[in-house]
Amino acid sequence: MRIGRRLQINHGIPLDLFDMKKVQVDILGLSTSPQNNGAYALILHEIGGKRKLPIIIGSFEAQAIALKLENIKAPRPFTHDLVRSIAETFGITVTEVIIDELKNETFYAKVVCEMSGVVQEIDARPSDAIAIAVRCDAPIFVSDEVMHEAGIVDEKHSEQVGFVGAERKQESQVRSSSPMSKLEELNEKLSEAISKEDYERAARIRDEISKLKNKG
Repeated sequence: MRIGRRLQINHGIPLDLFDMKKVQVDILGLSTSPQNNGAYALILHEIGGKRKLPIIIGSFEAQAIALKLENIKAPRPFTHDLVRSIAETFGITVTEVIIDELKNETFYAKVVCEMSGVVQEIDARPSDAIAIAVRCDAPIFVSDEVMHEAGIVDEKHSEQVGFVGAERKQESQVRSSSPMSKLEELNEKLSEAISKEDYERAARIRDEISKLKNKG
């Protein structure tokens, strides 16, 4: 399971945040995660690409994101609504949010703000950053490095045919005639989870694969 950390303000923004290679993502949806005590899997998908990034988030943040996506107004403002109101009152613009790091199975994010020509970054959990982004109409990005490490390619949209397809089929037949390694078994389970759009399970299998590779 991958989680995020809480808010922390950094005074001054490092130049490498702007230089960082990143991809823009959109919210594909939310799915329940019964294995994680009512948590949810937030699914981000790469705009113009085939990769998806599942992140496990809490029920409060999931509700905050879902209400805004469905344009449902809560009886009382959520914390993220308060953040937007404060930003609007003091002329602060949320220019973007970016999931920029992944350490020890924990995602890290930044909320990038601008006020009177001064740009600041605010360290945040991805769930909070995204809940703010949807309220402030700010774009959401994921660093190339994080997407490469934790993103999942939906094979249903990246099928290959012809010689390559035949070659893969032949390789699959060879593997099926011999005992599968642990990594091969996990990769098969990952493909199965993705095909069933069970992204919460896919995220857990992805973490197992990452740990297995790190041990090797």
